[in-house]
Formats: sequence, structure tokens, C-alpha cells
Amino acid sequence: MKKDRILWADDEIDLLRAYVLFLEEKGYEVVTATNGKDAVELCQKESFDIIFLDENMPGLSGLETLAMIKDIDPDVPMVMITKSEEENIMNMAIGNKIADYLTKPVNPSQILLTLKKNIHKKEIVSEHASSTYRSEFGRIGMQINDSLSYENWVEVYKKLVYWELELEETDNGMDDMLLMQKTEANHTFSKFIKRNYQSWFEHPEKRPLLSPDIFKTKVFPILDKGEKVFFVLVDNFRYDQWKIIRELMSEFFTFTEEGMYCSMLPTATQYARNAIFSGLLPLQIQQMFPNLWVEEEDDEGKNMNEKDLIQTQIQRFRKNYSFSYHKVNESAYCEKLIEQLPRLDVNQLNVIVLNFIDMLSHARTESKMMRELANDAQAYRSLTLSWFKHSPTYELMKAISQRGYKLIFTTDHGTIQVNNAIKVIGDKNTNVNLRYKVGKNLSYNKKEVFEITQPAKVGLPSPNVSSTYIFAGNDDFFAYPNNYNHYVSYYKNTFQHGGISLEEMLIPLIIMEPK
Repeated sequence: MKKDRILWADDEIDLLRAYVLFLEEKGYEVVTATNGKDAVELCQKESFDIIFLDENMPGLSGLETLAMIKDIDPDVPMVMITKSEEENIMNMAIGNKIADYLTKPVNPSQILLTLKKNIHKKEIVSEHASSTYRSEFGRIGMQINDSLSYENWVEVYKKLVYWELELEETDNGMDDMLLMQKTEANHTFSKFIKRNYQSWFEHPEKRPLLSPDIFKTKVFPILDKGEKVFFVLVDNFRYDQWKIIRELMSEFFTFTEEGMYCSMLPTATQYARNAIFSGLLPLQIQQMFPNLWVEEEDDEGKNMNEKDLIQTQIQRFRKNYSFSYHKVNESAYCEKLIEQLPRLDVNQLNVIVLNFIDMLSHARTESKMMRELANDAQAYRSLTLSWFKHSPTYELMKAISQRGYKLIFTTDHGTIQVNNAIKVIGDKNTNVNLRYKVGKNLSYNKKEVFEITQPAKVGLPSPNVSSTYIFAGNDDFFAYPNNYNHYVSYYKNTFQHGGISLEEMLIPLIIMEPK
């Protein structure tokens, strides 16, 4: 087994012989130098896993040596060791991207900790994560089987996302084990929704927070206190995606409420987002505001009336809030919106819909290149983080914080990567969504779907008298028998929404205070 190699440059290296022997006993190979020039020459000829540099050496200083070695090998971890505690030396060392900074006299445990942090961190973290998840696996499995309430499922999903993010940074072979547990969780969650969904509408006082409840329970109470609010909705946004941008958001905001709510079915914009902005179930929108409801078979956009729906909700609750509404589909508009923020100060409520994640999801389905870039959930999260960090959205969040607004950050539904095709037959008026179908002549296997034959009981409109809604669960998607193989191969492993899964239904709702 190859030993890890350490280069230690110090003009008093003879006095450090005990440390060298200690490290050699621990299995390291230690190469020494008494000055910066020799250290640079050694780096030109050999490679090292980590380098310790004394800051105060004759000839080339530690900082000068550091800069020269960085030119030779910019990736090798460098540890500065010094007698000085002067702040400017620390700043210069850190500015040169050192791995660690130790002040003399150092002790063996400090040296060993530095080595573990900079050489062995990945293996240690991987082994710890693997062993901890193995011990948690059984407990999570029991929790999945014992989850009888919505609150139980929120806790299960949080745990699964936690471990998904923990394990993705390690090479531990746990992927299949976690995938199996997520599949089991979604299968059991689908059964939970089938058993309980209709009762949520029969007894609304017992249901979890659903899409139509958001403004009434989260937005209006803050506005009633005289505070101004930005309500930002990221279309098609999952809880795991929130977790990876959370650190960036924490630069500008503190989180006063970091929870989830449940998207209504279908988990699609036409239903879930319109329900949020109207404060009504889709059937109620159709009945009360028929000019604002777009039927499944209509060609026009399903979310063209959002501003009007917000207005109806404000009026229905007899509020006098002034508000603005903005839908951001491109960076240029987001940049203009940042410039316009001072003019939006007159409003108590400003609503922004960010469509990038939804556009990314659709682009991934249609583009072979995008499928390669986001070939799984981990890559999909990575693209989300890259977008947020490098797009004007990040600057928009910063600007909102600087203007002192409270921010409610949420979504209308999530998305799931589908793999298993199930057959359905419908007439020409059946909708095209892959995770739910609505029609009057649907043919399907009842055991494979969640079937709603009386849509009005769950607040859904019926395009026809005998319309039925069916929903795919787990990672299933609907495929028509004609041209079946082509259809399945085209849509397999794409990210879809509209059906029943933890990823689609349990979605982030975050309330933040500006720092």
C-alpha cells in the first residue's frame, strides 16, 4: 500500500525529529527541507500529498515558498506553521488558500488532525456516513411502515433527503440501499394517499396544509401585522433542491419557519399553482371564475390568469393590500426586476414566479445533451445549485434582503424521475401529462393507479359528466399501447410531475427574515 508523502520545510527541522518519527510510526513518509529554495526544488522533482511550511525561514519566506509551490502544484494542501500570531500574516496565508494554519509550539495531535482533515477526510466521512446510515436503515424502515399521519411522512422524507445528500459526497456503495428504501417509502406513501386523500376534503379541519391554504395561513397573517412580503414561487422545485441552495440563502436571511406543505393533486401547475394564488380548489375556480379557469383540452396556457386569481383572493378576504406580480422566464427580465425593486416598495405584497427549474425539467426531457448533464437526481441538484449561484436570481434574493422584506419562498409542486411505464388507453381528448390522466373513456389497471371517479369530492372539475382522474404513484408513468416501445424509451428516466410521490407532494415552504 502506497504511503502518504509529507514534505516538511523548517529551518529548525532537526528540532522536529520527534514529530517526524511520530508520523513515520503512523505510516507516513516524511521528506524534510531546511529552507524554501530546497522545498521548491523538491516539489519540481517529486509529488507530495501535503506540505508543512514554516513561515519564518531564512532566504525565501514561508509565504514566498507557498506562492512558488502553488505555481508548481496548485492542488496540494499547504499548512503554514509559525511562531507569529500577527493578523496580517494569517490573512496573507489564508488569502493564498492554505489548507490550515498552526501556531508553534504544535503538538502531535494537532499535526495528526490536520492530516486527517486534508488527506483522509473523504475516507473518514465516507466510512462514518456509511456506518451511520447502516445503523439508521432499520429504524427508517420501521418508520416507513409505521407512518400513519402526514406529519410522520414529513419526518420520513426529511430523513431520506438528509441521507441522500450525505451519501452523495462519499464513495460508499450505499446508493442501491438508499434507492431501495426511497422506493419502498414512495410505494407506502402512495398507499397512504389513496387511503386518506379524499377524507382530507370531507374533513378539511384535519387535513395538512394544502395548496389553497398558503395565502390564508402564511401570507395574510404577516401582511396583517403591517410587514411587507415578497412571495417567491419557484416552479417545479423539490425539497432536496431547497436544501442545496439553503446555505446561499442563509447569507442574506435567517429562517423563521422552515417547513413543508402538501401539494394538491394533480401536482401540476394548472391545478396546484392556481389553487395557491386563488385560495380555492380548482372546481371552485371553475364555478366562481369560469373566465379564469382553463380546461384541459383548451390550447391556451394553463397559468395565464395568476395575477387575476391573486386579486380575487385578496378581495374575497376583504383585504386592501396593494401587490405586484412578476413571472420570470429569462435572466434579462430578472435583471430588470432588480432595477425596479425601489419602485415596488409601495406594495405590501410582491409576488414572483421563477420558471427556470420547470424549464430545465422540460429541456432535459427534450434534449439529449441535457439528459446527459442531468442524468440523475444528484446531477439535477448540481445544475440547480449552479443556476442559483450564477444567475440573477441570487442577486435578486440579495436585493430583496437589503430592502428589508420578509421572504416567503416556496413552490407549487415537485418532480420525480420516472422509470416504470404502465399502460393506459384514452380517447383523443385525454390530457398529455405522464403522471395523471383525466378523461371519460380511460382504460387502465385499477391496481396500478389511484383512481378518482367522483372528482368533485376532491375539488376537481369534470371536463365531462363521466370524467375520471387517475394518478401514477412511485416512479411510474403512463404510456399508450400504440408505438409503446418508442414512447417508453423516450420518457424513461425523465423528471415528471402530476402524480403521487414524496418528491412531488411534500414541498418546501420557507419564511425568512432579512439579515
